[in-house]
Amino acid sequence: MATTAAGTARPERFWQHMAIGLAAFIIIGFAQFALRGFVDPVAAPFWVHAHGVLMLAWLALLVVQPTLVARQNLALHRRLGWAGAALAIAITALGVFTGMASLVLGRFPPFFSPPYFLALTAIESLVFGLMVWAAVRRRNRTDWHRRLMIGATIVILEPALGRLLPMPLMIGWSDIPIGLFQLGVVGIIALYDRRTLGTVHPATKAIAAIVIAVRVAIYLLALTPPVIALAERLVGG
Repeated sequence: MATTAAGTARPERFWQHMAIGLAAFIIIGFAQFALRGFVDPVAAPFWVHAHGVLMLAWLALLVVQPTLVARQNLALHRRLGWAGAALAIAITALGVFTGMASLVLGRFPPFFSPPYFLALTAIESLVFGLMVWAAVRRRNRTDWHRRLMIGATIVILEPALGRLLPMPLMIGWSDIPIGLFQLGVVGIIALYDRRTLGTVHPATKAIAAIVIAVRVAIYLLALTPPVIALAERLVGG
């Protein structure tokens, strides 16, 4: 049994490290932004705090789940998995709501146009939810399941990156460095695939394609008349 446990733990270390790295990056991105005085927690609406709590819960779960697999506690892993699915639904819904409410209250970054911010928050939230749904659907295919869960978190790295990059100086082309950073993280998984499988896993290729599609879709959707009209209505309301 000890040998089996050790054998299970070895491949899980990579996914543990990926989860810890992503969680640490996101937390540091938001924490340094707050410590620099760019956030007034008292003035923030309750739904902003709720969104933050849900995201912290997601990151905690992202780290805990591969740890449970490494320890062969699959029963708890599965129970927490369903809790994670419910959590992802809440994050998706609240993410879309937060984007729209932020426009109504004028709480969106000044370097984003209203249509772009609306497209950004809606698409990233929805794609995150869809990727988690796909991961849950493939829970019996561990190779796909773990990559899609990590991939869903890569898609929502943008808010943390936006608090680390000099966004006011990148108006109009911020999608490029953000997308390249996200693809760099996907590249770490691809290197792991090559080392352990001898080739890049189809799920890893799918995540890379999704990252590119999300950046392009945000840019193009923000230019469409319906999104522009809705954003203007929200800001005007």
